[in-house]
Amino acid sequence: MIYAINYDLKRPGQNYEVLHDAIKNCGEWWHFLGSTWLVDTSLRASGIWDRLAPHVDKNDFFLVIGVTTDYQGWLPQDAWDWINSRQSRMAA
Repeated sequence: MIYAINYDLKRPGQNYEVLHDAIKNCGEWWHFLGSTWLVDTSLRASGIWDRLAPHVDKNDFFLVIGVTTDYQGWLPQDAWDWINSRQSRMAA
């Protein structure tokens, strides 16, 4: 399934490279917006969070949510190509 990982990291200047690596290790990913990632994975939202939580500060905010086929926005064509090629993996 496709999940959106959205966050608000509260520690400016902190090295979040390990967190970004943990996101990338959840499955095939797309990252164009600063604090939003899309991940195509066999994990459930709780499994994704279990992998990310050790790399998150207690004052950061996170939302891991399934992506549905009802979406719209303004993105570059390669982003839409990535999203549209995975429609069959999205929630209804």
